[in-house]
This record gives sequence, C-alpha cells and structure tokens, in this order.
Amino acid sequence: MERKNWIFLFSIFVCLSLHAQQRPQYSQYLLNSYLLNPALSGIENYTDVKIGYRHQWAGLQESPRTAFVSAHWALGNEYLWSNALSFENNGNDPRSRSYTQNYTASPAHHGLGFVAVSDHAGQLANTTFDVSYAYHLQLNNQLNLSVGIAGGINRAAIDINALLLENPNDPALNNAADVRILPDLSAGLWLYGANFFSGLSVQQVLPQKLNFSGDERYQKGKQVPHTFLHTGYKFYLVEDLNITPSVLVKYVPNVPFSFDLNVKMGFKDRIWIGAGYRKQDALNLMAGFNISHLINLSYSYDVTTSTLNQASKGSHEIVLGLLLNNVYKVVCPQRRW
Repeated sequence: MERKNWIFLFSIFVCLSLHAQQRPQYSQYLLNSYLLNPALSGIENYTDVKIGYRHQWAGLQESPRTAFVSAHWALGNEYLWSNALSFENNGNDPRSRSYTQNYTASPAHHGLGFVAVSDHAGQLANTTFDVSYAYHLQLNNQLNLSVGIAGGINRAAIDINALLLENPNDPALNNAADVRILPDLSAGLWLYGANFFSGLSVQQVLPQKLNFSGDERYQKGKQVPHTFLHTGYKFYLVEDLNITPSVLVKYVPNVPFSFDLNVKMGFKDRIWIGAGYRKQDALNLMAGFNISHLINLSYSYDVTTSTLNQASKGSHEIVLGLLLNNVYKVVCPQRRW
C-alpha cells in the first residue's frame, strides 16, 4: 500500500480518537440524562424507556447518525408512595409550584438499567451496550444523592472496503482488522431535589487502544475518558408555568472545553418548548408533548453555526418515551426536568 494511503487512514483515527469527542452528541440530554450518567438508574417510580434517533449535519455525505434505546427502573416496592401524584386522576400537577412546596425526597432505593447505542460516521461505526446500577441515598427530607456505575462492551468497526485507496488489493490490508471489541465502563453522581439537579459523570473510564492497522507505525488510536458536568434549576413564572435553565460542560483530553446552554419552558405536565446553544457548533430548538401516562414524544432541530453550515442542513433528533409499570399513571417525570 502507498504510504500516503496509510497516512490518510491513520489521520482518520487520530482525528476521531484523539482530537474529537468520541461519544455521540445529544441535544435533548435534559430529557434523558441517563444516557450520560448511570446514577439516574431508577430515579423514577416507573420503568423509563427511551427510543431515539439523531441525524447530525444532514446534507453532508456519510454524516453521523445515532440510534439508541435505554430503559431503567427502581428495584423493589419501597420506592412506591401511598399517595399517587397524578395529573389525570386528581389534578395534582407534578410540575406545579404547589407540588414542589410539598416535595419529599424519595426513599433510599436501588436502580437498574441498560442502554444500547449505535453510532455511524463515515466508514466508522460504534455500537455500545451497557448495564447500569445506582443507589439513591436519602440525605434529608428534600434531598437525594445517587451513585451509579455502568459496564458493558463497545464494538468499534471500520468498513475497509469503503475507503478510497490507490491499491485496494495491497497485501498490507491483510494485516488490518476491521472490528475491535473493547470493555466499557462509566460512573457518575447525581444530586437532586424539588427544583434543582447537579451531576458529574465519566464515560470510557478505562482508556483503550483503538488500532485497526497491522502496521505498528500507525497504531496510535485510543479511546479516552469523557467527563460531563450537568446542572440546572427550575423557576416558576406562574403556578403552572416553569422555566429550567441548565448547562452541560464536556471535557475530553486534548480537546478544548465544550459546553451546552439550554432553557426549557414547561406548561403543567403536558407540553414544553426549549432552546439551546452549543459552543462553536449549533443553536437548537426543541419541543415535546406528554401525550398520556404511557407515551411522550419530543423533537429538536439544530442550526449549524460552525463552518459546516455551508453544506449542512442542520441536525434532527427525535425521541419516543414510554412510561411502563406506571402505577400512579403520572403523565410527566417527577424527579427529572
């Protein structure tokens, strides 16, 4: 194989493995922070299922596409209260000011969950499957602290046949691997109360070599830890209208700090709208509907603000939520925002 072809191949992995965020991007992280932090496992008193799809930088050939499914739930019956908080049954809105005035911290309990993510960008594909566990500690009458961990596997693959090479039949390709199976580990903390939340998590805790080339000169790729700091606070404009500003700070070694600023406005427990800004990347608009005590649906659109906006038609993200085993038939989340 020509040396410049290996340099081209190597540059792909250096850029994606050392100088860019390796985990998928999400605009609706506020609705499913479990994707970023395993400490949310079992935070609600129902089984929270999310199915989502994101197409980033639509209009660009081979642009990133991400699909995911996640579910988490509390263990045992200790997490079920005797008084049901349900908009449909008794008119008690979990997002109203009166609800938060009578807010009580959840009893100490355990949570389990899993998440599967498939992420494709160009000739690279990553599939991750993790199982999570969290313990929710009741600090006082209005405050909880949860600690979570998640572990699983990551399948990293490259479509060698799709690469444009001068000599695709070069014997050097016989020593190149197209799939790597790596262990995956994440950990996190989540502090939450009636009106605020704050979390810290690290994904890809175990640094792993990510090499596809059979030539030792180009075995420089690796997976690196991703750190997320996430916090927000809910304010009330009137009884049933609230606004929640939040910030998500992301740190990856050898990459400048990145952050998302979001604001979400909710009316009762039925409808919400939001907007956000991602540093040197995008502006986003989003909206969601809590259709019933079983289904909710949300959508976001990102307007690209980087130089990619000359070719990109923006990014689309849609998420379907299911509230299974919803004993109290609550229509919206009570412990999340």
